[in-house]
Amino acid sequence: MTIDKHIRSYADRLAKALQFDAMDQISPLAEALRDTWTSQRCVYLCGNGGSAANAIHLANDLIYGAGIANGKGLRVEALSANSAVLTCLGNDTGYENVFSEQIRVKGDPGDILIVLSGSGNSPNVVKALQTANSMGLKTFAVLGFSGGRCKALAQHAIHFPVDDMQIVEDLQLVVGHICMQWLHANPVGAADKTDAA
Repeated sequence: MTIDKHIRSYADRLAKALQFDAMDQISPLAEALRDTWTSQRCVYLCGNGGSAANAIHLANDLIYGAGIANGKGLRVEALSANSAVLTCLGNDTGYENVFSEQIRVKGDPGDILIVLSGSGNSPNVVKALQTANSMGLKTFAVLGFSGGRCKALAQHAIHFPVDDMQIVEDLQLVVGHICMQWLHANPVGAADKTDAA
């Protein structure tokens, strides 16, 4: 396949994925983020590999990008960002605990956990959801492939049935960017604006 054909194929696959019903499941996440922003609760994101990088990217967007309009963004932490914590927990307690232990220490009822995963089966994101659910956090997952164990564990799963990890990672950012742009346009203290939007 030539590069031109590959470009068209990739663009077509991404465009098709953007028509899936999962797009209709983004609004509950955006509204929960705004509620968390209003109550000054915390948002935690986690994932592995490219999803870990996306967690860090979206944490930046929610901390800064969402809050430009009113001077203060959301309280957000990417659990994949601190290499000292990750390597300590991985070495001392097992890699499956690198996110759940951070949630156990930092999380409070009413906070949000957003899991980003392709398969939805990585033990560390599964355990993060289990811990967050048991502690009263609101749990969301943006998933690809079959959705795996996370699809059933998350209180709200945004599942794109796509068998392509790179497309799944693109979709994670699309979901996050939609939420960030909506929050930017509807900052806390602007209830009348969200009602009209």
